[in-house]
Formats: sequence, C-alpha cells, structure tokens
Amino acid sequence: MSIHRSLQGLRGKEGALRNVLKRHERLQYLISRGLWKPGEPVFGLPKIKQTRFKARKAADKEAAAEDTAASTSKPPASK
Repeated sequence: MSIHRSLQGLRGKEGALRNVLKRHERLQYLISRGLWKPGEPVFGLPKIKQTRFKARKAADKEAAAEDTAASTSKPPASK
C-alpha cells in the first residue's frame, strides 16, 4: 500500500525536535525535576515545551578574537 504524498515528508522527521513531549517523556522530565512522584495520576500533566537554541557562531568568534587581541596586546609603558 502506498503512502499519500502529503505524509511522505514525515517519515524522515523521526529524529526531529518536536514542540511538545509525549506523556512518558513528560513523566521522565518531571521525575528528574522532582515534580511528579509515582502513585500520582498521569492525566493532566503540564505540557513541556522544547526549544532549540542556535549557537551564535559569528558573535562567538568575534568575542574570542577580541579576548585574544586584548590578552596579546601589551599595556602602555608607564613613565
């Protein structure tokens, strides 16, 4: 059986970051933070939003260049 072409793009996104976690993933997150204990109901859990942060490569390189320039330059000689 073939898959509809509007759904074909979803196959490769298994490892992609999802916006909201599934119930068992939320439980793991809440247990690790100490916000949920075994025996409590698993319904009505808060949704946990996942965010992806992009590294600022250009800004980091500029900051590193400034730091190295400042450390390698010698202070003016005092009289």
